[in-house]
Amino acid sequence: MTVATVASRALAGIDAPEVTVEVHLGPGLPAFHIVGLPDTEVREARDRVRAALNHVHFEFPARRITVNLAPAELPKDSSRFDLPIALGVLAASGQLPQEALAGMEFAGELSLTGELRAIRGALAMALSARSAGRAFVLPEGNAPQAALAEGARILPARTLLEVVAHLAGETLLAEYRSEARAAAPAYPDFSDVKGQQQVKRALEVAAAGGHSVLMVGPPGTGKSMLAARFPGILPQLSEGEALEVAAVHSVSSSGFEAARWGERPFRAPHHSASGPALVGGGNLPRPGEISLAHHGVLFLDELPEFDRDVLEALREPLESGKVSIARAARQAQFPARFQLVAAMNPCPCGHCGDRSGRCRCTPERIARYRGRISGPLADRIDIKLEVPAPREAELVAPVASESSEAIKKRVERAREVQMLRQGKPNALLGTREIDRHCGTDRDGDQLLRHALARLLLSARAYHRVLRVARSIADLAGRTSIAAEHIAEAIQYRRLDASF
Repeated sequence: MTVATVASRALAGIDAPEVTVEVHLGPGLPAFHIVGLPDTEVREARDRVRAALNHVHFEFPARRITVNLAPAELPKDSSRFDLPIALGVLAASGQLPQEALAGMEFAGELSLTGELRAIRGALAMALSARSAGRAFVLPEGNAPQAALAEGARILPARTLLEVVAHLAGETLLAEYRSEARAAAPAYPDFSDVKGQQQVKRALEVAAAGGHSVLMVGPPGTGKSMLAARFPGILPQLSEGEALEVAAVHSVSSSGFEAARWGERPFRAPHHSASGPALVGGGNLPRPGEISLAHHGVLFLDELPEFDRDVLEALREPLESGKVSIARAARQAQFPARFQLVAAMNPCPCGHCGDRSGRCRCTPERIARYRGRISGPLADRIDIKLEVPAPREAELVAPVASESSEAIKKRVERAREVQMLRQGKPNALLGTREIDRHCGTDRDGDQLLRHALARLLLSARAYHRVLRVARSIADLAGRTSIAAEHIAEAIQYRRLDASF
């Protein structure tokens, strides 16, 4: 019996445990078994590997072969194990020197002719290989994505023969050198939106401090238009944040394109989305919309139309910045530090408060409609504001509105102050940090006490008012929070009584 071990990586997450492929050749009837909780896609590797080896004129052993994917308790999926299995068969049968496999990891799907096809999760696996100090051999189509893991040694190959030639020392694979990073992402511009200055101001405050926003207004007032332009005023992603975004997307079903490097995610799921679609799930858990919006924006249009259970699933991630998915066979944790931007109509018909007086909804219908959003979820939203219909003069005004670039510069200055002061955006401040960094003057303290009694703010809402006021003061370049900053922050909680 001979054994060969080939290193690969699990796809379940960036810090997934190592998976080894062990091939045992022993006496008995010819058979090809794959053990270690493989799914259908992995089990079908037997036929792909056999056909690929025969096509490139390697000898396929006519003996019993057992492929063990370790650790045994971890479910295995996807076709990325094809290449490691093929190399394990060759090494165990003596057609490839086993010592050549040391210090390297392999992943790739094999076609029936021995060509290597792109796989999912290349970046996550490249990060894991880099941390282990190993070179990573993978299909050529995945090289640009894997090379985003700066410092990783990436060896792309087109065919199984090229990989074998490299391991045999005949023709070495060239290390992939990444090209210039993608150009700065282009977002829709705020100058396209006429009027709505108060809403733009609130979104600027939200961007500066990382706060969540709910916009309430009749149809056609620009809520969706404003939300789509919100990522364009957020600070540029750092290198580490961009890597986290790319790694999460690389393990999703949609994958990640290297051309979108550095782009803030903007996810806008339809209101018919299920709970697993939003938070993630599946027998082998995959990230959902909230994780795909990590370090970006999750836009929920028509918020009351979402299933209530789906919305309630947002409560924990909004606080913790992560989501834990538990299944009978597997548990997984994905990052979910996103900014929630939501929009809704003021009533079922959408015209409550409209100047035309078209609304015929009763107070009971309006209360029932808004009641679809639970109090605990509404309490976690920092800024709630009305988006009125723009006036005719604003719509026909020839003067363009302020550009996203001008707003972004102010946001970046405010965010830089926050990072120097506390190392995190204001929205993430804890209770002790609020006491340390969000002190107010005497007038501001009196105003806040009055608001607590008048608006019946919860303890959570009280802390959120202080965080928002801190962001307003940072935009104004003030080191302390004044009464006018408290007043503006309280204005963003006026709609609390409606939920």
